[in-house]
Amino acid sequence: MATLTAIGTILFFAGFIQGMTGFGSALVALPLLCLIVDIKFAIPLSVLSSLGITLLLALKLKAHLDKSKLIPLCTAALPGIFVGVTLLKKVNSETIALLLGILIIGYSCYSLFLNPTPKKLHPRWGYAAGFFSGAIGSAFSAGGPPVIIYTTMTGWDKDSIKATMTGFFLFNSLMIALAHGMTGVTTTEVMQTFLITFPLVILGTAVGSYCYGFLHKTSYLKIIYIFLIIMGVMMITLKS
Repeated sequence: MATLTAIGTILFFAGFIQGMTGFGSALVALPLLCLIVDIKFAIPLSVLSSLGITLLLALKLKAHLDKSKLIPLCTAALPGIFVGVTLLKKVNSETIALLLGILIIGYSCYSLFLNPTPKKLHPRWGYAAGFFSGAIGSAFSAGGPPVIIYTTMTGWDKDSIKATMTGFFLFNSLMIALAHGMTGVTTTEVMQTFLITFPLVILGTAVGSYCYGFLHKTSYLKIIYIFLIIMGVMMITLKS
């Protein structure tokens, strides 16, 4: 019972973070879940929770979902996933994770402290962001930054940024959850735990979404950059 309560608390907090920022549930959930359960249990549970969170957010943000913004990201993610599985794992993962972590931290610090003028990026950059998110995600389980960076560089309003990230992560989580289900990674015990704790996931997401409503775009972007820095640091330290 104590373990289940701890899992529920972690997933509540994960839902809160993603409800407020549009991403980051796995960043919160996985390291904490691995302290109390086996990683083979934590990963599919985290994916199911992420799928639930992004579905809730997508329904809430459906008025801001733009298919023209999502199609390049989702289309390019599929070959990216294939490339990540077949090629990136053959390269020294520690080196790539280190370089990627430094790049993410550098970009985030630049954006956080120098406040560069947003760019009107051509939609083709969405294909690049989707491809690299798919490749990095399949190889290192950390594919969020390319899409997050792309959406924050577009100059879109904060609702469009969050909705586009949510739509992409919903697609990505669904693909991974299906793969886990077909390969037996998601066990009956994992599914039972998810169903029991899902009300807390919903509550956390709702509270985070409520707090999001009070954020101005500038504050929202600052929170995103701070979380990107945390992700970069984690990539460097976990692979070193």
